[in-house]
Amino acid sequence: MTDLIHEPRSPSAFRHEALFYAGEDEFLGATVPFITEGVARDEPVLVVVDAPKIDALHDALGGAAHQVQFADMSAVGRNPACIIPAWRDFVSANGNGSRPLRGIGEPINADRSEAALVECHWHESLLNLAFGNDSEWWLLCPYDTACLAPSVVDEARRTHHFLFEDGHHQPSTWAADHDTIAAPLADPLSDPPPGTASFTFDATGLAEVRTCVRRSGAEAGLDATRIADLALAANEVATNSIRHGGGSGVLRTWVGGRTVICDIRDAGRIEDPLVGRCRPIAHEPNGRGLWLANQLCELVQIRVSAGGTVVRLHVERF
Repeated sequence: MTDLIHEPRSPSAFRHEALFYAGEDEFLGATVPFITEGVARDEPVLVVVDAPKIDALHDALGGAAHQVQFADMSAVGRNPACIIPAWRDFVSANGNGSRPLRGIGEPINADRSEAALVECHWHESLLNLAFGNDSEWWLLCPYDTACLAPSVVDEARRTHHFLFEDGHHQPSTWAADHDTIAAPLADPLSDPPPGTASFTFDATGLAEVRTCVRRSGAEAGLDATRIADLALAANEVATNSIRHGGGSGVLRTWVGGRTVICDIRDAGRIEDPLVGRCRPIAHEPNGRGLWLANQLCELVQIRVSAGGTVVRLHVERF
C-alpha cells in the first residue's frame, strides 16, 4: 500500500481534499494509512462510503476498525443535501471544532443520475462554505478514476482546495473562490416535457396543490407513503412561495423514468446557498420547509435567477 504523506494543518482549518484512485487496492492504499494515522493521534474518524468499501476497510484495518465510525453513503447521501448535516453532527459531537477530526466521504459514484451528479458537485462545493476555516478537520473525498467520466474528475478539482493524486498532496489551482461558492446556484434546469400542465396557486390553493401532487403520485405508481412524502414536501415549498415568493407560485408535475418530479416556481429569490442544509432551530419559525423537503425526497434542486426561484422535488418509485 502507498503510505499517505502527512500534511500539517493550520490551526482551526478545514482541509477539503479530493483523493483520486483507481480500483479497490488504490482506495485502500490511501485511506487505510489516513485512518490509522488519525486513530494513532486520537482523532475521531468518520468514514461515509458504500457498504462494500466499509467491509473492505474493516478487513484491512483489523482491530483499529473498532475505533472508527462508519456510515453507509447510500443511506446518508440518498439525497446529497443531507450529507452536510451529517458532517455537522459529527463535528458537533466531537468538540465542535475544538479538536482535530478526520473524515472520508464518497458521495459520487457511477450509479448517480445526471441530476444527482450535479447536486453532488454542488454539495462538494458547499462544504467549503459550510465549514470554512472554523473547524479543524480533514475531509478526504475519494473519486474512482477507473469508472468516473473525466469531466467528473475535472469538476472535483474545482470543488476541492487540495488534491491527493499519485501519492502526493497538492493545492488545487482550479478551485472556485469563496464568492463563486457563496452565490446561489443559477445553472438552468431541464425543461419540463412538452405538454406538461401547470397550476398557478396562491394562499387559497394549498389544498389543491396537495391534491394535484397526490393524484400525480398515484398515477405514477407511488405507494401511499411516498405519495404522502411528496405531497408534504410540495406543500412546504408552496407555502414558502406564498410567504416569501410574492404570494403565489406555479406547480408542474411529471414522471421521468422511475422518478416523480414536482416543480414549483415563484418570483422570490433564495439568497442562502446552504438553505435546506441547516438543521432547524427549535422554536425558530423559518428554515423548516426546504429542510423537510430534503428529508422526504431523493433529490431537491434549487435554482435562482433574475426571474425568481425554482424548487424541483424528485421522489423515486421503488
